[in-house]
Amino acid sequence: MSHPFDNIKKNFGFGVMRLPLDENNKVNLDEFRKMVDYFIDNGFNYFDTAHVYLNEESEKALKECLVKRYKREDFVLTNKLSSSCFRNEEDILPFFNLQLKCCGTQYFDFYLMHAQSRNNYEQYQKANAYKIAKRLKEEGKIKHIGISFHDSAEFLEKILLDHPEIEVVQLQFNYLDYDSEDVQSKKCYEVCVKYNKPVIVMEPVKGGRLVNLPLKANELLKNLNNGSNASYAIRFAASFDNVFMVLSGMSYMDQLIDNVSFMKDFIPLNDKEIDTLKEVVNIFNEIPTIACTSCKYCLDGCPKHIKIPSLFTTYNNYLLFKEDSAFEAYKHDSNENNKASDCIKCGKCENICPQHLKIRDLLVKVASTFEK
Repeated sequence: MSHPFDNIKKNFGFGVMRLPLDENNKVNLDEFRKMVDYFIDNGFNYFDTAHVYLNEESEKALKECLVKRYKREDFVLTNKLSSSCFRNEEDILPFFNLQLKCCGTQYFDFYLMHAQSRNNYEQYQKANAYKIAKRLKEEGKIKHIGISFHDSAEFLEKILLDHPEIEVVQLQFNYLDYDSEDVQSKKCYEVCVKYNKPVIVMEPVKGGRLVNLPLKANELLKNLNNGSNASYAIRFAASFDNVFMVLSGMSYMDQLIDNVSFMKDFIPLNDKEIDTLKEVVNIFNEIPTIACTSCKYCLDGCPKHIKIPSLFTTYNNYLLFKEDSAFEAYKHDSNENNKASDCIKCGKCENICPQHLKIRDLLVKVASTFEK
């Protein structure tokens, strides 16, 4: 689509949320530098971060591997105001200035109110977060104001009516969630079209779930045009007219090389590919997997330190592939103190989950499968 934003070269962006890690679980800066260089050398320049990503290391990694090494006008940088980073109006400006410092920049091209939903919207309203963002835009410290969003289309419309200053909306949008009544990707997209708000897509491969497909679905995509599973998912999202940017959270150079290969000269999906993806959705719908995207937001507040996303991934893999190795994987990610059955039902995880999963009930399912 055509859009009013300067300096964006292509419709594919680097989500700096799932970077390569070293043996100490820290960002592998050497590998990330190589990925940044490859990304930019191939004509891409959009990067998306948040202070809370990677245990507050994402911004710092961008500073070292991108900001210090390239001219500021040569890349586009998006950051976010997360609800866990402020309590009241007085907290926001100091936090924003911290973000500028962590990223080593004087401004952000896009600044988003993070993960807006009916669970946190009132917090932003009471703190006058949108008004502060408008003032920062007037001062040149923000070029464009937006939101990332996880809720119903009806609630999205309310926010856009409340705040016409919003210029972009970042949505979870992929072919598995497109007709979902829980995520409402299609309905939220249509609201954005109605209000003429260009869309940034997050989770086009749904946290990797559209890469590691059920065996039958995998065979369907293999019989198409020799593209990777990720290629069909990302191209699906990028094929919509009102989408101007599709993000991918890439952890390895191989993922980056693959994604660049089909987005460098982007071609929308054809009818055969679209029909095949509908078949893939039908296969998914026959298997009651957990719709976790491994964003890991739930981890910080868990008093029992249960590795919820890892346990859900293991559970899904068991359902999809029926491999006995899932039991060993479960043992690896749990111990005597943080098994699924150790959940104390406090609900902190559910309050922050962007997918609105009933995590407490789902952990009971996981425990009944692996702790027989």
